[in-house]
Formats: sequence, structure tokens, C-alpha cells
Amino acid sequence: MNYTLHQLKIFLEVANTQSITKASEELHLTQPAVSIQLKNFQNQFDLPLFEVINKRIYITDFGKEIAEAADKILAEVHSINYKMNAHKGELAGRLKISVVSTGKYIAPFFLADFIKLNPGIDLIMDVTNKAQVLMSLEQNEVDFSLVSVLPETIGLEKLELMQNKLFLVGNAETKINKKQYNKDIFEQLPIIYREKGSGTRHVMERYIKDNNLPVHKKMELTSNEAVKQAVIAGLGCSIMPLIGIRNELQNEQLKIIPVKGFPISSTWFLIWLKDKKLSPIAQEYVSYLKLNKAHIIEKKFDWIEKY
Repeated sequence: MNYTLHQLKIFLEVANTQSITKASEELHLTQPAVSIQLKNFQNQFDLPLFEVINKRIYITDFGKEIAEAADKILAEVHSINYKMNAHKGELAGRLKISVVSTGKYIAPFFLADFIKLNPGIDLIMDVTNKAQVLMSLEQNEVDFSLVSVLPETIGLEKLELMQNKLFLVGNAETKINKKQYNKDIFEQLPIIYREKGSGTRHVMERYIKDNNLPVHKKMELTSNEAVKQAVIAGLGCSIMPLIGIRNELQNEQLKIIPVKGFPISSTWFLIWLKDKKLSPIAQEYVSYLKLNKAHIIEKKFDWIEKY
């Protein structure tokens, strides 16, 4: 056996994604480079690690065992690097955060300078829908989650970050004839929803129910970007977070429809399990945010106050 850590990393990524294309994207390598290293790795074993059926990769039972071992080996390598940095007096290790999909528009700004100040930290940020974010938090797979709707069934600690505004929006061809519409306008508009489990949908539905709005549900889409493109194309209107449509408003691809009672407001929170013992990195990150969040908001998000 003469495999390298590089080959272990490539095989593990292929096993996780079951795709050379996706693995190459995640590893920032070309597909031929991944294929060559995968072949060289396979040649060191008498049993097949994977099978290719109809151009799809399937990991064998033996391959799954090797992937599990590779994961442990690479984790130990990371641990060695972290310990070296720790002895040098640097914060070192992994910071894991799960972020709801619209949170991707703010999370990087609350992380960037902290990571730059602490180069020994490896950031792992998973962007997905609210249901998956809360599952990863509840199963203690992450240090923190970023949400705009607090769960009611999980014991939490929380740190308030910033306001989240949601507006009713239409495309460039939407005619706005009034300074402000009343809520009867919803009788005329086909409304595009996010999927169930989305924080945006939760806020939407709560507002619609509380105000007994006569909403005509047009369709349901599984990402903020998909909803945005559908609205731009003229398939309907939607209630969307301002944070995710800044460029489209500036480019006049989208318009805010002024309606009495809008914007709907919620709050972005960083949350973690109540009884969780935070790592030194996680503790330092909370301290950093408490000290710097106001400056970050003023520097990066002052434009929000214009709406």
C-alpha cells in the first residue's frame, strides 16, 4: 500500500458525492485529475471500491468501509495540524455552522474577519433549509446555526444579529398605481411560496394567517433563488427577504409592491444548544460577534435602512 493523503481525500469526496464532477468542484480540481487519482487509489486494492453503472458511481460495501477509515485518518491529520497551531498560541480547529438558505446573504459578513484573524480555523458552513438546519443543530453536528425563526421545541442559547425585512415583490412589468395598497391586493396576485420547512415560508404563512389574507397560491419552489427567478420571469409575486434581492432591485428586475403592514420583520439569530459546552473557538466567535456585530451591520448592511 502506497496511497497518499491526497488520494484519500479525493476518494472520500467521491464517496460522499457519488460523482466525479461534484467531487472535482468541491476539491477545486479538474475532472481528469480526480479520475486519475481515483484510478491510482483503486489499483492498490484487490477488491473494487466502486462500480460505474449507466455512468453513475456506486460505492461498494468494501468502498464504504475504506471511506469511513479515510474519514478517520484525515480527521487525525487535521487534529495534528490544530495541535501544532495551538502550541503556537493560535486558535486552531473547526468551526461548524449550519445556515438557512437566505442566511447565506449575511453569514459570510459575520464570519470573514474572524476567519482572517484566526487562519488556523477551518470553517465548515452548510447552507440548507430550516428543517435541515435545526436537525443538524439538534443532533449536535454543528457548533451554531443561523436562523430567522427560533424553534420552540429545542433548548437554546441565542445571540441576536440583525433585522430581517420581507417585502411583497413583483417583476419589472408590475404596474404600481398607488402609493400604498391595502391587503385586498392579495386577491389579485398569484403568490409564489417557498417549500415547507423554509423559514421564509413560516414567516409568510404566519403573517397571512394572522391577517386573514385572501392569498392565491400559484406555485411552490425549493430555494430563494428559484423563487426570485420565477418572479422575474413573471410567473407571480412573492414575499421575499430584502437581504436576498438587493441587486435585482437596483437593476430594476424586481419591484417592491407597497402594501399596508409591510415590511414583515423578523430577526436573524445565531443559536446553539443550551447545554452545549462550546469549544474555545466557538466561545471566541461568540465574544467576537458581541464586540463587532454593530460595526459589521453599519459597514455592510446600512443600505437596508433605506427600505
